[in-house]
Amino acid sequence: MIVVTGATGNVGRALVRMLTEAQLPVTAVARRITAADVPPGVRTVAADLAEPGTLRDAFDGARALFLLVAGEDPDGIMAAARAAGISQVVLLSSQGAGTRPQAYRHPGLFEAAVRTSGLDWTILRSGGMTTNAFAWAESIRTRRAAEAPFGDVGLPFVDPEDVAAVAATVLRDQDTHLGATYTLTGPAPTTPRERTAAIAAALGEPVRFTEQTRAEAHEQMARFMPLPVVEGTLAILGEPTESEQQVSPDIERVLGRAPGSFGSWAERNAPAFR
Repeated sequence: MIVVTGATGNVGRALVRMLTEAQLPVTAVARRITAADVPPGVRTVAADLAEPGTLRDAFDGARALFLLVAGEDPDGIMAAARAAGISQVVLLSSQGAGTRPQAYRHPGLFEAAVRTSGLDWTILRSGGMTTNAFAWAESIRTRRAAEAPFGDVGLPFVDPEDVAAVAATVLRDQDTHLGATYTLTGPAPTTPRERTAAIAAALGEPVRFTEQTRAEAHEQMARFMPLPVVEGTLAILGEPTESEQQVSPDIERVLGRAPGSFGSWAERNAPAFR
């Protein structure tokens, strides 16, 4: 049995589907989840990573765990995994844990807990995800307009489907990836202006792009993100390091194919913007 936390999210939902298609038994975990959220035959358990005590039923009988960075007690989560007999953990962390450890202390704490857990582990450090563009969905649907700061700064955003595919591969073949830390990016840097243009191309209609000031973006992000994360995110978006702009070879190494482009993601998800 493989436990997938965050099973209703962008990566988790795709991972549950891929593992199920590979005919592997899966327990899908989220704070709110029903059988309608997963493919037929997948076991669902409502549990909260912020409360490791709620994970006992989810972890029962499992051999592997796909873990999100969520909650404040990674050591407690690892203790619950060990008590249940789980032998492998695959952590979905953030690229910022490596490039900006002071700003991204939270994923760093999870990485440390996983590395010292006594379990077999693999860490996936994801760059920014293409699904961040869903933040534009309403404004593009209603006004054919998108806005973002740093309109001409490029980053190699990664498709969550590729992140899920790497996780599925690692979970199926744990010995090959034991103790590895992979950085997951898309195939090329794209700017917010270019991402807007790609969505417009997928729609077959023009979409207007407006560049926000840093202050405007800060105010908007602070409504739903902790302030240290806002600062770290704006630093990456506005003044990325060389490593943050670099395309990682890790997806191709693991999957044997190049990662998908933002354009292909936009075509696949065009209905969300219509």
